[in-house]
Amino acid sequence: MPSTAMSAERDGADGRECVIALDVGGTGMKGALLDRDLNTLHALRAATPRRSGPEAVVGQIVAVLRGLDASAVARGLTVRNAGVVVPGIVDEETRTAVHSVNLGWRDLPLAAVLERATGLPVALGHDVRAGGAAECRLGAARGARDAWFVPIGTGVSAAVFSDGRAVRAGGYAGELGHVVVEPGGDPCACGGRGCLETVASAASVGAAYAARSGREVDGAAEVAAMLVQGDPDARAVWDRAVEALAAALATAATLLAPEVVVVGGGLAESGGLLLDPLRAALARRLSFQRRPDLVRAALGDRAGCLGAGLAAWESADVTPSPRPAPC
Repeated sequence: MPSTAMSAERDGADGRECVIALDVGGTGMKGALLDRDLNTLHALRAATPRRSGPEAVVGQIVAVLRGLDASAVARGLTVRNAGVVVPGIVDEETRTAVHSVNLGWRDLPLAAVLERATGLPVALGHDVRAGGAAECRLGAARGARDAWFVPIGTGVSAAVFSDGRAVRAGGYAGELGHVVVEPGGDPCACGGRGCLETVASAASVGAAYAARSGREVDGAAEVAAMLVQGDPDARAVWDRAVEALAAALATAATLLAPEVVVVGGGLAESGGLLLDPLRAALARRLSFQRRPDLVRAALGDRAGCLGAGLAAWESADVTPSPRPAPC
């Protein structure tokens, strides 16, 4: 079992069954045993060894799943299923990690690989769609049938829900970060230029401020702090990011008419500093379209893991009954 920092929210369980939920990120993994109400019975975190190559990442996932399975046995629990969510392009129907730049995967039948290695039934999902499902079920978008979940961090992505169902399109739906907002703009890692990620991701905000001011900063949070202090360079960079986000969301509103857009990730931690001008910029771009409510995510960095748990229970033909999170 890899070295992990472990934390338990609750020891013991009301029932004797649980699922394993695992959210795999580019730098770290968050895992948990969840009961039918999605209460956390045991939780752990582990590093993602992506610098050691794609096989090392799969090996770490296997080790974490085995460790969580052993923890369930030690607590007298039966694991019904495991839900694993990963970044990149994921096809849930074929249970394949189609492509992940961060983790080095291409057309990897990940669910089958994990099942062979652990003996556990595995439901594979996409990290952002899983987080969006959790926000729709028990977070900031609960009750909405048409919703977008937009986490803004190192990159920008989206989970799209239309008429109460996730839009997957073979895993390709929701790449909001690669909508072009500045034609001919900065090069993007995807091979395009002027993508939303090059302007409005947390990493891009920090880099743009450094390039404009000549002062290095530790990410977008520091830019937000300087914005509050009246720094003109921070204002220019922030306003550019807000306008780019509004342009992309206006396209989303025109095409799919979400009732609510849940904004998450690191940039959303600034709260009204981002959401207030973003609401105003979006409103200026809309005329006849449905105007979505822009709200801050309720579940924080737990959304992906909770979404993995939802998928695990549902693949075991069990409908969990979680209590809504406070918004």
